[in-house]
Amino acid sequence: MTAGPGHNGGPGLEPGFSWRKHCWTKARAELLPHLPLEVLRTRVRRAAELGLDYRTYASVRAATGHDVVAFLFSSNALRVFAPAPTLPPDRAAKLAAIRDTLRIGLASGRLEPQMLQAVAELDAADVAPAALSSWAEQRRRLRAALAPARLPGDRVLLVGDLDLEREWCAAGGLAGYIAAPRYFAVI
Repeated sequence: MTAGPGHNGGPGLEPGFSWRKHCWTKARAELLPHLPLEVLRTRVRRAAELGLDYRTYASVRAATGHDVVAFLFSSNALRVFAPAPTLPPDRAAKLAAIRDTLRIGLASGRLEPQMLQAVAELDAADVAPAALSSWAEQRRRLRAALAPARLPGDRVLLVGDLDLEREWCAAGGLAGYIAAPRYFAVI
C-alpha cells in the first residue's frame, strides 16, 4: 500500500502498528549521537566555566556546531546605567567566574563603553545598537563590537534584558540569546 499525498511516510495505524512504531523509534535513536562519557564530562565542565546550565550549553553546541568563545553583555543586562555607573555584586561575581571566554559589553543610551568597561570586569566594550535602529545598523554595530577580537558571530552568546535586544541575535548572526534573569539567576 502506498502513502497518499500529505502522508509523512511514518507508521500507519493499521494492524502491526506497535512493531512499526518500535522500528521507527529504534531507527531514530540510532540517528542521535552517542557521546563518550569523557566528552560529556568535558562539556558539563565547560558549561560550568561559562556559567550556563548544561541543557543551554548543549543546545547552543547542537545548533551551531561550535563552542562558545565570547559573551556579549548589554549594559541593561548588567544593570549598569549612566550617569553614575555601578555594577551590582551578583553581576560582578558572575562575570568574574567566567573562564576562558571573552566578555564584551554593549553600552546603551548615554553610557559610554569606557564607563562600562571601567566598572565591569570585561575584556572589551563597544556601543550597542540604538533602540529601534534598522537591521543593517544593528548588524554593523554588533560586527564592530566583535571585530577587534575577530570573532565569528555564531560562537558568541548575547545576554540581554530587553525584548528589542533579542533581535540583535539574528541581526548579528549570533549563536543565541539568554535573558539576563535566567543567566544571572542564583543556582
